[in-house]
Parts: sequence; C-alpha cells; structure tokens
Amino acid sequence: MTEFLKRGSPGLASIKDLPVLQDAPPPGGFPSIRIERRLPNTGPTGVAIFGITAAVMGYGFYQLYQQKQDKKFQADEIHTVRSIVHPILQAEWDLRYLEHQRKEVEKEAEIMKNVPGWKAGEPTTKHRWLPPNESWAKRSLV
Repeated sequence: MTEFLKRGSPGLASIKDLPVLQDAPPPGGFPSIRIERRLPNTGPTGVAIFGITAAVMGYGFYQLYQQKQDKKFQADEIHTVRSIVHPILQAEWDLRYLEHQRKEVEKEAEIMKNVPGWKAGEPTTKHRWLPPNESWAKRSLV
C-alpha cells in the first residue's frame, strides 16, 4: 500500500525506486547511558568478615585446647588418687573374698557332712588357680 501511495502504481519496477532510508545517530550523537552500578557501601568488607571469623575460630580453638588441658590434668589427678588408694581397696576386696570363701567352705561342710571321705574346701578338679570373678561380689557377703 505504501508503494501505491508513493508512486501511484502497484508493484515495484526496481528496488532502486525506493527512497534511501538509513539509520544513523542524531547530530551530536546519542546521550550516554549510565551502566555502572552505584550501590551504597553498607556492611563490612570481605577482608573484615574473614578477619573476624578467623579471630572467633582462633579463640574457639584456644578454648578447646584449654579444656583439653584441664581434662588431662583432672584425669591425671584421678589416676594418681586411684593408684594411691588401689592397694587399700584391693586389701578390702581380698578380706571380703576370704570371708566369702570361709562361709562357702562352712556351707559345703554342713551339706556334705554325711558323705564319707569328703574334705570341705578341697578342689574337685585339678586346674590352675585363677583369681575370682566379680560375680561372687554381687551376692550379699554379710
């Protein structure tokens, strides 16, 4: 339709008949476009955040080290006290064991008094003696 309005007849005889229209910048050029970001500077920088994080972590590791040293000292102290008290406790356990054994032999003698040739407290098998298990201590020895 534009061809008809411009030339008065439909269709183009030649492409050269069209008016030349070329895009070009206006005189003096286009106005400049602001493309940079202008954000306000809020908050600490990355280096500051890294430094603060490193300081907090360093303090935390220092506290862990102090707790570990304190725990080690307490464990050492407990070990020392136990090593001092151990012979006394062992002597008490030995006395309790001997009392228990004496009562067991008395019970055995009472039960087996009618059996001829039975000696109370004598082992019935030949095996190597082993220290007693803790199971006897669970019973009331009193």
